Amino acid sequence: MDTYARFPISLTRGRGVWVWDSSGKRYLDCVAGIAVCTLGHSDGRMKRALSRQLGKLQHVSNLYRIPEQEELAAAITASSCLDRVFFCNSGAEANEAAIKLARKHGNTVRGINTAGGIPGGEHSPLILTAQASFHGRTLAAVTATGQPKYHQGFEPMVQGFRYFPYNDTAAFETLLASSEAQGPRVAAVLLEPIQGEGGVHPGNRAFFQRVRELCDAHNILLIFDEVQIGVGRSGLLWGYEQLGVEPDAITLAKGLGGGIPIGALAVKAKVDHFRPGEHASTFGGNPFACRAGLTVLAELERRKLLSHVQRMGELLQELLAELVSRHPTLLEGVRGWGLLQGLVLRAEAPSAPEIVKAAMEQGLLLVPAGPQVVRFVPPLVIQPRHLRLAVDRLERALTSLGR
Repeated sequence: MDTYARFPISLTRGRGVWVWDSSGKRYLDCVAGIAVCTLGHSDGRMKRALSRQLGKLQHVSNLYRIPEQEELAAAITASSCLDRVFFCNSGAEANEAAIKLARKHGNTVRGINTAGGIPGGEHSPLILTAQASFHGRTLAAVTATGQPKYHQGFEPMVQGFRYFPYNDTAAFETLLASSEAQGPRVAAVLLEPIQGEGGVHPGNRAFFQRVRELCDAHNILLIFDEVQIGVGRSGLLWGYEQLGVEPDAITLAKGLGGGIPIGALAVKAKVDHFRPGEHASTFGGNPFACRAGLTVLAELERRKLLSHVQRMGELLQELLAELVSRHPTLLEGVRGWGLLQGLVLRAEAPSAPEIVKAAMEQGLLLVPAGPQVVRFVPPLVIQPRHLRLAVDRLERALTSLGR
């Protein structure tokens, strides 16, 4: 189906931070499947671990205990502030699970009464999310996404969502007060620690700390969407660590599987509201996907990749800042955490998709984050020489567009 505006290349193989197309041309991959291929392409440890797993079991039903799933849940909870994990297959599914959890929290814990009422009416639960956010493509997740362009053509949207400007404390306080004016109404606040698709906007610590205080005061769930920033991409294992705030739940996907589909909702024990039969996934947490997740987490530790990502993120910011200084009429600045960095374009510059296409001609893969931000989300194993080459190729692409 015609659902993707694809670039006209066919990628056929990869190794580390490099991929090749069907004509044999090599590209430096700073997309990594959009923040997915944590260990790069065709990683030796990943290949061996998954080959061994295929020799044992690739899938069984959640009707039975799955040792690999229990081991991965233990690894996530041991390294985070969370206590329990539900596994699924994608970020959108993880956010759907979080939305259901929020609804149950609102109705059973906060006492928001929907019985006999109209969905979306004055007594049904609300979830507050940020403008310019992105939470997935399923109907509830795309409704949670605070970007109207993703809603067009799919109305009516799911009821029960309200939006406020990201990092705007006053706006959040006003929306919360108006939503709660007639009694308990807000079930959860769903936020990205750093907005990725919305333009690479890092969260403000003071804002997030105030949101945490207000959620505590009202017994409202605070859920972080870490689908893109989680599992080491910020230079810390979890995005919430960048903000000095502990959420009640986080959603994960992308980098957790290193290229194998997996998603997760991790929660604190006090908000583990699901009971048998209330939520499920046929493929979620199968042995193969969980072995991929276990391998990624083990390799992050074995290779000391968190400190490496911190160094590479600092280097990439420096290189991009130098690029901005050389092209001040086209480039405005750089922002991000670790190896999620956004190069911000001026209004008079070519669009992000145009620059991404020109970079592709130079043998560099990048991804837009909206029309005015070019995003770098390379494999976490990328080295300084690769980053320097990437910025050099990007500069050549900018020069070619100028000509």
